[in-house]
Amino acid sequence: MDDDADGTVDTTETDEFLREDLKDHNPKAKHSSFHRADAHISVEDMWNAWKGSEVYNWTVQQVEDWLLTSVELPQYNESFRRHQLDGQALPRLAVKNATLTVSMLKILDRSHAQKLQLKALDIVLFGPPPGRQSHWKDLVLGLSILMALGGCWFAYAQTRKSRDDLGKLMKDLESLQRAEQSLLDLQEKLQQAQEEQRCVQVEKVKVEEELRNEINSAKEEALRLRELREGTENERSQQKYAEEELEQVRKVLKKAERELESRARWTPPEALQKWLQLTHEIEVQYYNLKKQSAERQLLQAREGAEKIKKKRSSLFGTFHVAHSSSLDDVDHKILSAKQALAEVTAALREKLHRWQQIESLTGFCLVTNPGLGALATALNLDPSFLGLRPPTPQHLLLSDDLDDMDEDILSPGTLQCKSGLPELNTVELSFNSSSSESHDATKTQTLNFRINHDFTFSQLTCGPLSVSAPSSDWSCFLAVS
Repeated sequence: MDDDADGTVDTTETDEFLREDLKDHNPKAKHSSFHRADAHISVEDMWNAWKGSEVYNWTVQQVEDWLLTSVELPQYNESFRRHQLDGQALPRLAVKNATLTVSMLKILDRSHAQKLQLKALDIVLFGPPPGRQSHWKDLVLGLSILMALGGCWFAYAQTRKSRDDLGKLMKDLESLQRAEQSLLDLQEKLQQAQEEQRCVQVEKVKVEEELRNEINSAKEEALRLRELREGTENERSQQKYAEEELEQVRKVLKKAERELESRARWTPPEALQKWLQLTHEIEVQYYNLKKQSAERQLLQAREGAEKIKKKRSSLFGTFHVAHSSSLDDVDHKILSAKQALAEVTAALREKLHRWQQIESLTGFCLVTNPGLGALATALNLDPSFLGLRPPTPQHLLLSDDLDDMDEDILSPGTLQCKSGLPELNTVELSFNSSSSESHDATKTQTLNFRINHDFTFSQLTCGPLSVSAPSSDWSCFLAVS
């Protein structure tokens, strides 16, 4: 390599050696690795570089692999293995050494010996060849980079998708809140309409009372004029009083005619008002149940949205939300709550309009009523039939002598006190039973019960029996007399 014999190898000499001796047409990589920052390489520099090279520490197996893949002389593997040639023995192969190549390694072909020498010189001076392993490394590195880029793009796409879904979720939540506000406004309008209707009802009662008072005063005036007419002896005065009486009667008739014209020709019965009020209260109950269900759905949707917001604020919250089904569940809950609120609002609007029309047609006050319990009492309805909680029946203790009664189906009986006989503290229990032999024959059985003191009885229904017992003390004990 040292053509000018100055003891060092410069860059020009290295380039000529690579091109002419080693037949390397692209010597840039080896040239830069050999010189690095030093333009003149001495023998000492070469030895130091060789001892620090990776090839210097090669094992016998690695040398055999190099002989197989790089030199492409696999037939000499057995000779290399027999003489245990490792990385430190490669400089001996880089120079002409007939003893080593011919005598020891049995390389008789001169072209093989020259090829082995050049490959050994190349690897000693310029390091290990790139080989196939580096290509695999480059391939793995390229695939890793592509996978990393794909992962980054996927994470960005999922983050953007979750952001869009969350924005859509927020819009749905806002529309849900607007629907809730619309329902509240409609309920407020309903309360105002009920208050106005109550005021109109009161005003109507006042007007009817004033009209009734005017009619009564007109009747009294007509009666007074008639008495004056009857009491006078003057015919002219009688005629004058008669005309005045006739005028008063005419005014009363006109007022009554106007009143009749203002009302409908058909007057609904009074019982219809209570039944319509009962119908309204039952409908209000079902509406309240539907409203409570919609409010529960709204609360669940709000809680789900709050959880999504909290998860999003964490470090990996957006990525976790994007890959979980919680976002779809919350979206479904919001849509369900929105639909439920829309149904409740539509039902409330329809109910309000319908009952206003019914009130205007019947002239009854239906929305404002005494309540479901009072209406059930007024209409003689069973509270349990309307879903109301019946009063808790108290314990009524009878003796075991009732077991001697006939095993017939008992009809409702009545327990009554024999009033007017305070000295005989007995109570009669009368009931009817239909005999199994004859359905037409009805027999009445009477049992006498003795009580410990006198008191006033009130009616109590207990199972198939209608029992009269004191309203002040239901804990009285009865025994068979």
